[in-house]
Amino acid sequence: MSTLPIAVTCGDPAGVGPELLAAWLKSNPTLAPTVIPIGPADWIARLGQGLAVGPADYAAQLGKPDDAGQLIAIEAMELAARGATGGRFAAVVTGPVNKKGLAGVGYPFPGQTEFFADRWTGHPVMAFAGGKMTVGLVTWHIPLHKVAAALSPEAIRRTVLALIELRQKLGDARPRIAVCGVNPHAGEGGILGKEDDNVIRPAVEKLRAEGHDVTGPLPGDTVFHRHLQGEFDAVAAMYHDQGLAPLKSVDFSAAANLSLGLKHVRTSPDHGTAYDLAGRGKADRGSFDSAMRLARLLST
Repeated sequence: MSTLPIAVTCGDPAGVGPELLAAWLKSNPTLAPTVIPIGPADWIARLGQGLAVGPADYAAQLGKPDDAGQLIAIEAMELAARGATGGRFAAVVTGPVNKKGLAGVGYPFPGQTEFFADRWTGHPVMAFAGGKMTVGLVTWHIPLHKVAAALSPEAIRRTVLALIELRQKLGDARPRIAVCGVNPHAGEGGILGKEDDNVIRPAVEKLRAEGHDVTGPLPGDTVFHRHLQGEFDAVAAMYHDQGLAPLKSVDFSAAANLSLGLKHVRTSPDHGTAYDLAGRGKADRGSFDSAMRLARLLST
């Protein structure tokens, strides 16, 4: 692991992100010096460490997002991204944000993954790991009716290779990757759609010809069960909910979000701001702990 610290952004200050990090620091005192929190000044003062952003007199109202908090979340991301590029941070862990709130203050990206892809000028793969399942997404935050047109051999290949590299770092000598079909029954031989045979299958066959242990396209209604039974080490899903519905059903409190394929490591908890829980001490820390653990493990 790198000797550089890990930057942890607050996310929306009105959400659960700040308290999750505070609880993590309290539970991991020996690791506290390896973490640089980034967020509003009052939170940084309570933690006793980190970098303050935003107005000095800003105080978040827990559970009640505001525009000032959205701007602080953006500034925290900017500082973390620049710090990683400049060799200050080994990795970045991001707190959960309010995508609608960010859009309301002019944030031009659909999520944080796209932000870091822009700042670090790369082609990331959105993936999830840390529990029983490892899932990568070929497409992310786009409407369902645009998925088929967005599929490409290049995107499928990028996703599979990123999953192979991830699973190797997690200890698999020869990762076994399953690739989902996009249509029911993986197209049923073309009866239920042509994309499986015309786009996905050739990409899989090329990867296999290169020596990778890749299987697909496989029906999405059974492949995740086979993954859980140990037949595969990871699954490449074609679209957001195809991969995240089964993963969150099994690993909601354990999986973390990973931005693979970029110059720097970025992870985040696999949940939102949870305004209804903010400040009540009831937020589940499992996904945040996974994000912190994976950031340390992958920042070699």
